[in-house]
This record gives sequence, structure tokens and C-alpha cells, in this order.
Amino acid sequence: MSARPGHPPRTRSVGPAPTPAATPAGYAPLRTRGERLALRIHLRTAAACTAMALGLAGMSVLALTVGDFPLTPGEVAATLIGRGSPGHDFIVYTLRMPRLLTALFVGAALAVSGAILQRLSGNPLGSPDIIGFTNGAATGALVVIVLIGGSMLQVAAGALVGGVAAAVLIYLLAFTRGAGGRFILVGIGIAAMALAANSYLITRASLQDAMAAQAWLVGSLNAAGTEQAAAVGLALAVLLPVAVSHGRALSLLSMGDDAAKGLGVGAERSRLVLIAVSVVLAAIATAATGPILFVALAAPQLARRLTRSPGPGLVAAALMGALLLLVSDIAVQRLFTGAALPVGTATGLIGGLYLVGLLITEWRRGRG
Repeated sequence: MSARPGHPPRTRSVGPAPTPAATPAGYAPLRTRGERLALRIHLRTAAACTAMALGLAGMSVLALTVGDFPLTPGEVAATLIGRGSPGHDFIVYTLRMPRLLTALFVGAALAVSGAILQRLSGNPLGSPDIIGFTNGAATGALVVIVLIGGSMLQVAAGALVGGVAAAVLIYLLAFTRGAGGRFILVGIGIAAMALAANSYLITRASLQDAMAAQAWLVGSLNAAGTEQAAAVGLALAVLLPVAVSHGRALSLLSMGDDAAKGLGVGAERSRLVLIAVSVVLAAIATAATGPILFVALAAPQLARRLTRSPGPGLVAAALMGALLLLVSDIAVQRLFTGAALPVGTATGLIGGLYLVGLLITEWRRGRG
């Protein structure tokens, strides 16, 4: 086509072909065929998660083989594929597998719950056992044990109701006017009130109920069965993908509501969903085993130090929580063979030392 007189000919400028954005250092691109799905993998996080998964596999084999009736890894493998003897089937499927799965699922659920709360509050003390969710669940369970004398299923339901009630109270007091900074202080106050209520309920109980309540409050895997493992595993299978899908919102909410809203995140709705996921995970884990302290506090921080990832790190936290609780349970079983100590004693001892170190570190940062 020729140009009209007095007008320059139309030409189409052809620039250099657009180049894909460069991958930041420490990441590796992962693309499917046709690039329908493109991800950036944080290499250190991937390596740390792989190492923790291998550690979990090794500790799981150890948990299935050691005990009063030791089995070889070959006997365990034969049992798992259906070629074991009836005695081995009873040991693996009735005695050890439910306890193993409960430890894995409860540890992962508590760690994810703690990771969400710590990210939302921007405080490493933001843990369900520090800010009252766990104590609220214990109050609900003690009401059933002491006042109603209910079954284990009713105790679990009471723990779930108590945990949710504590969370709703904290949310209404801390977030209704946009004052998210009060989250930790309000939670500690609710935790103290729930602890006082728990002590009062125990003083009003009969000797038998008080002993049962006190044993439940320590947190133990000694009575873990298939029902507990299935309940916590199902909750984790449903709620962990929900939490991961809100990972971007979780990262932006830690920068403040205004920044999150400016980047297109519905702050109130996303926070409500994430808190609901955290509360339900903590309450169901507590209902299954009793309040196991400090796993939700320590696991997310340890995973974050290991991965050094800028993201929420929910999967890494879940793996670390499962590993911590499984190692603690094996330790109390093998180091105190005649005492049948609950796993809550081990996590309480290790977590207490961790909390002291964390408070000293935060105090030094505050002075600096």
C-alpha cells in the first residue's frame, strides 16, 4: 500500500521480543508443558523440606520397629503389604500405627496453626497455646469431664467448642476495630482466664474426675487410636490446602491491612478464613490428645530459620511440627520405659527452654 502525498508511510515498529522475567537468585523455575502452570521454587526451602521428609520417614520406621516387641524393618514391610503374621499385624496396625499417625497429624496441625497466627500477629509468641486457643479447648473438655461425665467423643466435642469460643472472643476484642496489635495481649488475657476456670473446675471435681482431667491436661499419645488419627488427618487434609491457597494473603497481611488492601487482598475476609483454619486445627489436635504445649510455638520458628524463606512456610512448618512431636514421643517411650510418660512432658521441657531463649533474644533486639 502506497502512502498518500504529504503523509509519511505507515510503518510497524518491530522491537525486540519480550523476554521472560529473570528468576531471582535462590529460586528455580518450574513450568509445565505449554506453560499452563509456572512456579518459582525456593531452592533452600525445597532442600529443607526434602531433608525433613526423609527424617520423618526414618523416624517412622524406628517408631514401628522398636518397643517391647521389637520388629525388623523387613517384618514391618511384610506386614504393611499384607504378608505379616497375625501377631505382627496386631503390633503394627493396632498398637503402633495409630500412635504414629496421630503424632504426625497432631504435630503438623499444631505447627500450621502456630505458623498462621505468628504470621498474622507479626510476633513469634503468636501461638495457640500462648494466646488462649488451647486453654479454651481445655476448658471445654474439662466442662464435659467434670460437670457432665461424658464419653471421649463428647470430650473431644467439648474441646472443639471451647477452642472456637475462645477464638471468637479474642477476635471480637482484638480485631473488630482494626486493632490487630492487641491480638497477643488479648489472647494472653483470655488464656489466663481460661486457666483460672480450668483450675476451678478441677477443685470442684471428684477425686476420680480430677485425676482423669489432670491426666488429659498433660497431653498424651498413650491412648491414641484410629479414631483420633482419622479425625486429625481429615481436618489436616481439608484445611491445609485452604491455608496454602491463602499464602499470598497471609504474607501481605503481615505487612498491614492498608498494604494488603492496596494489593487487592480482602483483609478482613482473608484474616477471618485464616484464623478459622488455625483455630479448628488447634482445637481438633487438642481434642485428640489433650493440650500438647510449645509445638505450635517452636515448629514454625525452627522451620523458618531452616528454610530462610520469605513466604509463610506452612508446609515446612507442618513437616517440622510432625518431626518434633514424633521424636519427642519416641524419646519418652524409650528413655522412660517403665513410667509411660505422656509426650506433653517432653514438649513442655524442650519448649520451655526454647521459650526462655526466644524471650532473651527478643529482649536483646528490643534493647538494640
